[in-house]
Order: sequence, then C-alpha cells, then structure tokens
Amino acid sequence: MQVVLLPGLLCDASIWAAQIAALKPYAGVAVGDFSQLGSLEEMARSALALREGPLIVIGHSMGARVALEMVRAAPERISKLALLDTGVHPVREGEEAKRQILVDLAFEGMSALADRWLPPMVHEARTQDRRLMEPLRAMVMRASPEQHQRQIRALLNRSDARPLLPTIRCPVLVMVGRQDRWSPPAQHEEIAALIPHSELVVIEDSGHMSPVEQPEQVTKALLRWLGLCGQTEVLPRARASG
Repeated sequence: MQVVLLPGLLCDASIWAAQIAALKPYAGVAVGDFSQLGSLEEMARSALALREGPLIVIGHSMGARVALEMVRAAPERISKLALLDTGVHPVREGEEAKRQILVDLAFEGMSALADRWLPPMVHEARTQDRRLMEPLRAMVMRASPEQHQRQIRALLNRSDARPLLPTIRCPVLVMVGRQDRWSPPAQHEEIAALIPHSELVVIEDSGHMSPVEQPEQVTKALLRWLGLCGQTEVLPRARASG
C-alpha cells in the first residue's frame, strides 16, 4: 500500500505529522513538496512521481485540488482518494484581488502574512491556542513570499473541477471540519453528492486545518476508511452542515 499525502497552501509535511505516524506501520508514506512549483498540474505530476504503481492519495485544501488533478492525469493509478477541507469551484469574482492583498503582505514580511492569514484558517475559538497556533505560525515562517506567490498563482489558474467529479471511479472520502470557515461543510456536501462511491465525514470542533486541529479524529477516520483499524461516525449528508 502506497499513500501520498498532499499539503495545502503554505503547508508542509508537518501538517500531516499525526497521520504519517499512524499510517507508517501499514503503508509506504510519501508527502508532496509543492514549495517550488507554480501550477496544480505541475504539482500533480510531481506527486505521481513520488511512488510507482497504485496510489492512495490524501489531499488537504490546495493539496486536495492537486489530488483531483492527479485523477485527471492518471485515473488508473489512483486506487483511493481523500479530499479534506477543500473546494472544486473555479475562481470566483473578486478572488484575485483578495488574494493579491495577501501576496503583497507576504512581501512585507511572512510574519505579517501569518498574522492575517492563519486565524481564519482555524476554529474561531482556538485562535489564541498557543499549542495549535505556534506550530502553524512556524510552518508559515518556513515558507517564502515567492512560494506563496507561486501557489496563489497556481490556485488562480485552476480549472473548474466539478465536471471531473462524476467520472471518478475509485472510492472517495470527503472530510471537513464542522467549523471550517474557508471551505464550509455545505460545500463538501455538494462535492460528495457529485462523486460516485463517496463518503462524507465531518470532523467536530475543527476549522480548516483539521489534520492538526483534530488529529485523532482525522486519523481515526482515515484508518477506518482504509480498512486498517478504528471507528468513527460517518454523518449522513443531510445532517453534515447542521
């Protein structure tokens, strides 16, 4: 079993620390590095090259969009797919201008970017939780303004992934934090509804950064879905946003 974990915007392997530890006894685990790449398609090609043969692909946020590009490029290689805290829509009106503000802020200093970008990414009640926020802030500080700019460009050049979803033939897990303010549960209900053989799991007491906000819940859900161990409640789609 080969598992490829794909981090999101400004994220690195640290976002997956708990899941890497849990999966290593059962599978070969590789983590994508998108720090030097400027398109989702390039990121997908780099991730496909991490391991040979069939892959279980687990992507978070931007990484989930990359995972979908992997399906588009090589559907025969994706045996299972997990999409966490993400979206499938094309660029929305006004999005480019909003993202450019953050690009400019990063060039003033990554510290300023971390102050602005990170709080909306987590559960609103945990923005002052130092045990959560300090590692996330350190992760952002490891990135560069150029990396941020490249990844924003990649996101702004994304295609509409919605037509791809009904064509996916492998089992798919769609997962979202209940309090994800960036990509809310209702958005994931729509994603799951468009994908055959999909399952929706809502992570309680979590914002957008679910792998680190609620590592035990996320890990338990992944292990159960992979048929390895553990159990978690899978909420019916009709209840997922309530």
